[in-house]
Amino acid sequence: MTHTSRTAEPQYRPFSSGLTSNDSHLRQTEIAELCFGSESVNGPVKVKLHDSATLPCSERCSGLARWTVFHKRSDTLAECDQTSCRSVKEGYQMIQDQYLKGNLSLTITDADFSKRGWYTCDCANKDVCDVHLQIEPLNTTVEMMAGESLILKVDVSDPVDVTYNSAGTPGPSSGQICTVDGPSLQCKPEYTQRSSLTSGVELRRMAPSDSGVYTVMDSRNKEVIHTYTVTVQDVQQSSIWKDGYQKGNSDGYQKGSEDGYRNGLGIGAGVFGIIALALGVIFGMFAGPRLLRLRREDPSERIGDDPSGERQAEDVESGVALARAC
Repeated sequence: MTHTSRTAEPQYRPFSSGLTSNDSHLRQTEIAELCFGSESVNGPVKVKLHDSATLPCSERCSGLARWTVFHKRSDTLAECDQTSCRSVKEGYQMIQDQYLKGNLSLTITDADFSKRGWYTCDCANKDVCDVHLQIEPLNTTVEMMAGESLILKVDVSDPVDVTYNSAGTPGPSSGQICTVDGPSLQCKPEYTQRSSLTSGVELRRMAPSDSGVYTVMDSRNKEVIHTYTVTVQDVQQSSIWKDGYQKGNSDGYQKGSEDGYRNGLGIGAGVFGIIALALGVIFGMFAGPRLLRLRREDPSERIGDDPSGERQAEDVESGVALARAC
């Protein structure tokens, strides 16, 4: 009996999780070598978001050299031949002088998350270089008050996992809390009632116990996209609250002093008025009759000369009015 063995063709698969950064790079190269055969496989090119990226490729090519995305081989990005170079798609370019010297590198003018992945350069339809482009993870520090909402942006269209680490190292409260796949959001039961998908994954009613590191990761390629270091402060422990409390005390003391001063002036004026009124009444009681007696002793002011008694009444009223005025 004759046995026939069949060797399956290598296929590109997402990188396995649980690898360190160095192990991940080695694993990517090994997989690429299996997938792409004998052509040149360079280490990953990692750049910051929106920086330019150069994908290296050193190979002499006398025919047409072109770059494509690995999973879209019919979609040419840029190409060169012995006479000229062309940017077929905006944002990708090759340099004629470099091509003639055996440098087939591709320059990406604005590298964003949508441009991550494997790129292939071929010469006369023969693959010569494969390069993996990565974007450095974004890092954001967030300080917030208890009760506020935390929004974790999803910067890629690929499915992502959201993980939480309460202390920077794995622990009982660490692990995956949500997954996002397009418009779909799935979270652990303890997060379901306080999570939603808006401009990102929104976690409402944050508490100090929610402080920690939140990571948004490409679930297919296991690439970290965005890391958030979050500190949630209790209201009474926050510097904003303390500053406001101290300012309130200072303002209250100052306002109390001003109000006390004004109230003191008002009370003093009232007491002075009461004393003046009392003195006026006493003066009227004692000075009024004395004034009348003096007028009776004056011959020109006797009552007999004023049969109607009107002058006497007027003098009495004048004395009382004078006393009140005092």
